Amino acid sequence: MSSANLLPSRLSFSLDKKLIFLVVIVSAITLVTIAVLSFNFAQNTLKEGIENQLIGESKIRGEAVRTLFYTRIKDAQILATTPIVHNLVNELNNLHDDPDFDLKIKEKKRDFFTEVKSFRELVGYSIGLVDVKIIGNDGTVYFSLGRIENPNFSKDSRFIRGLTQPFVELEPTSQGERELVIVTPIFGTEGKEPIGVLIADTSTVELDKILLTRSGLGKTGEVYLVNKDHVMISESRFVKDAAFHQVVNTLPVLTCFELGDSMGGLSNDYRGIPIYSHSYCAKDLGFVLLAEKDESETFEPVLNLQNKIFLAGAVITVVMVILAYVLSKRLSRPLIKLRDAANEIANGNFEIRTNIKRSDEIGQLSSSFDAMAKKIQESLIAIRQREDIIKQQQDVLLQFSDQTENYFVCFLDVIGSTKLTANLTDLESSKFYSIFLNSMAIWIGDHGGIVVKNIGDALLFYFPKTNTKDKNAIKDALEGCLKIGELNTHISNKMQQEGLPAFDYRISATYGSVRVAKIATSAIDDIFGSTVNKCAKINRFAPPNGLVIDEALYDIVKSFDSYNYRLITSESGTQEYGAVYEVTRK
Repeated sequence: MSSANLLPSRLSFSLDKKLIFLVVIVSAITLVTIAVLSFNFAQNTLKEGIENQLIGESKIRGEAVRTLFYTRIKDAQILATTPIVHNLVNELNNLHDDPDFDLKIKEKKRDFFTEVKSFRELVGYSIGLVDVKIIGNDGTVYFSLGRIENPNFSKDSRFIRGLTQPFVELEPTSQGERELVIVTPIFGTEGKEPIGVLIADTSTVELDKILLTRSGLGKTGEVYLVNKDHVMISESRFVKDAAFHQVVNTLPVLTCFELGDSMGGLSNDYRGIPIYSHSYCAKDLGFVLLAEKDESETFEPVLNLQNKIFLAGAVITVVMVILAYVLSKRLSRPLIKLRDAANEIANGNFEIRTNIKRSDEIGQLSSSFDAMAKKIQESLIAIRQREDIIKQQQDVLLQFSDQTENYFVCFLDVIGSTKLTANLTDLESSKFYSIFLNSMAIWIGDHGGIVVKNIGDALLFYFPKTNTKDKNAIKDALEGCLKIGELNTHISNKMQQEGLPAFDYRISATYGSVRVAKIATSAIDDIFGSTVNKCAKINRFAPPNGLVIDEALYDIVKSFDSYNYRLITSESGTQEYGAVYEVTRK
C-alpha cells in the first residue's frame, strides 16, 4: 500500500512540475544564450564603431587645429615680412643710444598702425586680432595695439623662443579667458639673423569651433587639448574653468609627450571615469588632442537591447509554461488513470480496465495494460484451480536421490560478522552482505563451483567435476579455494569504497560422499551428509583468509608438490573432526 500511495505525488511531479520546470530551464538557457551572444555581438559592434568614430574625430579635428596654427603663423609672418616693418625695426634697433629714442618710437607708431591696418584688410578680421607687439632684438617693445605694461621682453620666454622659430601657444588672459598667441621672428632684408620678434594675440573663436562642436558625440563625448605640461588648455564639458587648471595625466597624454605616438582604446579620463578615447599627437606644436566618450553611454544601447531581450524572453517563457501546463495535463490524465488501475491490480482487483481510447502511444499502452490485466485475471483463476492439487503434492516436492556422490565440498564464513555489523544500519548491513556474498558467488561460479546456499554470512558450495577423484579437477578446486583467500584485499577495498568496514573470512574444504536433494521449486540441488557437516565444523580452525582441509582430502592432495600442509588437530586430540590440516602455497 505504501508504494501505491507514493505513485500519485511522483506522477504529478513528473508530468506537471517537471515538464514545466524543464520548459523554464530550456527557456532560461535559450534566453541567456541569446542575450549573451547578442550582447557580445552588439558590444563588439559598438566598440568597433566608437573606436572608428573617435579615430576619425581626433584625426580630422587634430589636422584642423594643426592647419589653424600653421595658418595663424603664416598670417603673422605676412606682417613680419613687410618692408615697412623691416625698415622700422632696423631703424629703431640702431637708435638705442639716441637721446630722442622714445620720441622716435612715437613718431613711427603711425607707420606701424598703417601697416597693421593693411594687414587686417589683407587677412580679414576673421583672425580675431586682439594685440600685436613688435619687439626689437634687445627685447624692447617698439609697438603694441594695447597698453604696454612691460616695455622690456628680453627675459620673456616667448621672445627668447621667438628669435629662433615661429610657434603658437594658448595662454590665459588677465580676465580669465583664453587667447591664441602667435610668435614669429622678424628677419632683415638679408634674412640671416632675426632683427626682432612679432607677438600677435588673437581670439580662440575658430579654435573653439573646432573643439566645442560636439555633434555626433552624444551626451558625454568631448574633444579637448592638453599641452606639454599635461594641463588642459581648452574648455571641458564636465569641469568648469578647466582650461589652464585641470591636470590631465592620462595614458594618451603620457604616450604622446614621452613617445610621440597617438593611441586609442579603453582607459580612465581625467575624472577617473572609464572612457573610450583616441588621441592626435602634435608634439611638434606642443599639444595633444583627445576625442573621448564615456563607456557607459557607448554601451547604453546594448543594455537597452538586453533588457528588451529579457522582457521578450520572460513573455515567451510565460507562454511556454502555460502551454507546458496544458500539455502536461493532457498527458497526465490518461497516465493517472493507468496509475490508478495499476494500484487496483496491486490491491487484488484484476477486473479493472482503463478503456482509454487514443491513437497515440498512451492509447497503445492502455490497450496493452488492459490485455495484461485480462491475462493476469485468467492466470489467477487457473492458479487457484490448481492450488489444491499442489497442496496435495507437497510431500513429494523434496526428493532425495538413491545414489550418493563424492564431491569437493567448501564452506566460506566471515570472521566476527556479528561484531562487524553491530554498528551498521539495516541498509549498510544489507549492502555489506550483498557485496561479500554476491562477489564470492560470482567468482565461485566462474571457476566451476556451484553455490548451494548461503547460511547467514556463510556460503556452502561444491565442485561437481570432482566426483571421479580426478586429481586435476581436485587440484583446480584446491587452487580455487586458495585464490578465494587472496581475494580478501579486493573485496575489502570495495567495502571501504562504500564506507563499510574491512573484514576477514575462513575457508574449509572436505571430500567425501554427499546426498543430493532435488527441489521442485529450485533449479539448484541441495546437498546433505556428514561430509557437509564436517566441512562447516572444521571451518573455525582456519586462519584469517586461509584454508583448512580434513584428513580425507589431505590423503588425496598430499602428493601435490605446490603446497605446504601443517597439521592443526590430530585424531587423538579431536575425535569428532579427525585430523585437520592448513594448506598454503610453497
